[in-house]
Amino acid sequence: MSLKQALDRGGRKAIVTGGSRGLGLQIAEALGEMGAAVLLAARKQDELDEAVAHLAKMGVKAHAVAADLGKPESVHAFADAALAKLGHCDILVNNAGASWGAPAEDYPFDAWLKMVSLNMNAPFLLSQAIGKRSMIPRRYGRIINVASIAGLRGNPLGTIQTLGYNTTKGALVNFTRTLAGEWGQYGITVNALAPGFFWSKMAKGALEKIETMVKNATPLHRLGDDQDLKGAAVLFASDAGKHITGQILAIDGGVSCV
Repeated sequence: MSLKQALDRGGRKAIVTGGSRGLGLQIAEALGEMGAAVLLAARKQDELDEAVAHLAKMGVKAHAVAADLGKPESVHAFADAALAKLGHCDILVNNAGASWGAPAEDYPFDAWLKMVSLNMNAPFLLSQAIGKRSMIPRRYGRIINVASIAGLRGNPLGTIQTLGYNTTKGALVNFTRTLAGEWGQYGITVNALAPGFFWSKMAKGALEKIETMVKNATPLHRLGDDQDLKGAAVLFASDAGKHITGQILAIDGGVSCV
């Protein structure tokens, strides 16, 4: 098999949560460009419709199912609907997530629970459902979790205060490693992307205050853009990455190495 063939995802079917915009849509574009049919999940139907139309203009076959994955019952209903549309799932991208900033001593408990529900429970429940019903029986799967460099370290003094986000992304890192160890026997790889600061709706509020500081602390002196996750996502989703599992890849301009 040539490298070009190994990277090709023609005939494969992918689910991307939080796929209507930002990092999720970027990953959906990449998988679609390599030939995969993609199904997007997000809470807002109008944003999903826009994303599907956008992908269609690129020649990508796309579907969408609106779901609030922060609710366990919605995760199971979404899995039913997604598999009904796709038939099976080869690639699962757990990207949906949320953040909340507040000092640790005043961190609201309801915000903490929101972080746990969407950033931890949803990837667990959806991976379990798709794995058990589609990937394990077919002895093939690629699971990509979108973690964060916030899950690898604390926040630099004087920047943001995101205890719940960092904690849940750290849990997602070890979830990735542990699931990879259990499901390797089924031909399923499980890896995580750990982005640094990218311009996105979720990061916009913080970046407006600390953009210059972040760039100065980044060896490449830039933020992530709308192309920077694509290559790594395709590698993890492809047969070119079939011997890579349980790995966390920081895509952060070098922040995590200094």
